[in-house]
Amino acid sequence: MSEQQRSAPSRSTPSLSPVSPEASPQPSAAPAPAQDAKPPAKPLRRARLSAVPKADEGSLFVSEAKVYPRSINGVFQRWRWVFAWLTQIVFYGLCWLPWNGRQAVLFDLDARRFYVFDFVLWPQDTIYLAVLLVLSALALFLFTTVAGRLWCGYTCPQTVYTELFLWVERKIEGDRSRRMKLDAAPWGVRKLGLKSAKHGVWLAVALWTGFTFVGYFTPIRELAAETLSFSLSGWETFWVLFYGGATYGMAGFMREQMCKYICPYAQFQFVMFDQDTLIVAYDEARGEPRGGRSKKVVAKEQGLGDCVDCSMCVQVCPTGIDIRNGLQLECIGCGACIDACDQVMDKMQYPRGLIRYSTENALKHRSSRATILRRALRPRVLIYSAVFLVALTATAWSLATRVPLKVDVQRDRAALASEADDGSIENAFRLQLINASESERHYVVSVAGLDGIHLAEALTVSVQGASTAAATVQVRVAPGAAGSGPHRIEFTVTDQADPAVTVTEDAKFWLP
Repeated sequence: MSEQQRSAPSRSTPSLSPVSPEASPQPSAAPAPAQDAKPPAKPLRRARLSAVPKADEGSLFVSEAKVYPRSINGVFQRWRWVFAWLTQIVFYGLCWLPWNGRQAVLFDLDARRFYVFDFVLWPQDTIYLAVLLVLSALALFLFTTVAGRLWCGYTCPQTVYTELFLWVERKIEGDRSRRMKLDAAPWGVRKLGLKSAKHGVWLAVALWTGFTFVGYFTPIRELAAETLSFSLSGWETFWVLFYGGATYGMAGFMREQMCKYICPYAQFQFVMFDQDTLIVAYDEARGEPRGGRSKKVVAKEQGLGDCVDCSMCVQVCPTGIDIRNGLQLECIGCGACIDACDQVMDKMQYPRGLIRYSTENALKHRSSRATILRRALRPRVLIYSAVFLVALTATAWSLATRVPLKVDVQRDRAALASEADDGSIENAFRLQLINASESERHYVVSVAGLDGIHLAEALTVSVQGASTAAATVQVRVAPGAAGSGPHRIEFTVTDQADPAVTVTEDAKFWLP
């Protein structure tokens, strides 16, 4: 980890009191510092706690001020809303999508079957769940190494729902300054009405989210009918309320506290960072020394950098940090501060990019964009990419060539062997067939492995779509076909309509 990372503050900065919460990005004039003035020293990581409301000197807990993010429009904010819409359309809509007479995605725990479009997965397919978790971890390592916390800033459910709840809050209570004034005002009819309306909408969104979540485990149309008739089961009611309550609490109240103190990813993300990882960064060489000035002032003549110290980057930050203090654990990489700073730079007629997506090496060596892109293909990234692509390709091939039939063979242990009416030696076996397709199938059973081995009767087993069936078969062989003891045989089960669907299972035939 770089020196900049080690010295970065670990807690968010409070709102700067000299600046009005809704001050225009156009900074006011301020006396210019002397030519030989030095930039103010950055506070240490823990020194920032002094700006937060203090507890007793001996207390181990310090209560932080509430963060009131200011709304902002810009390129990165629009991308955040694009991903918010995409993720929520998928989440809220996928469970209502019909597919083969059922919903497209359904994790039916009662029937022990998972339906994912054309795939029907059984408990025997849990290997795919393990592979999915491995692929998710590899993707997380890869994307974080290349571009930092893109997941946190754009698609994490905590970020998406926090942004959605903040949008509701702005629509009802107003933007940053109005919300701050409303919270500071004494309780009255107006405040009670606004707060009730906001929390009412929050609860509606949260309960709908909980209902949708449960709808992936219980057919959602049945769940809707049960909800309307007030006949939900106890467990369904519990999980709707539990998941809805979790959404309400985390997106409405905990917000940035989840990202700063609870989320495990935030705690170990720096392990995957290096000096070529793309992060939201403040160009200190260009911005310092910071200070207010009018548009007519030539910053270089006054010994100033491009940062006008307007605090807009702090006001729009959803976690309330000051990106000018360097890379910090609390930064979720959402780019809100970039949009805010670019707008201020436009008003001051300065070049954009004082705060931008860059890398530590690029800031240190003043690298071009082409160099940044070239450094993205470093050995660490290539190794992660190769492992991820190999695992993804193998998983795709396994799913594409997956046989929609599973067979389990068990020999009857009540008797090792018996003599049939025709004098042959007979063993009994029980076959358990699982039809992993969604249409009825007819399977022909055959046996091989010993000279003259055959079934006592020809056997065809019919299995309904996405169902199981069992059959008992008698297998016979002439006496003396082999020595006494167990002998390996093979059962072959073949789909009558599609001979390519064939499964062979081993068993043991016992000769006395």
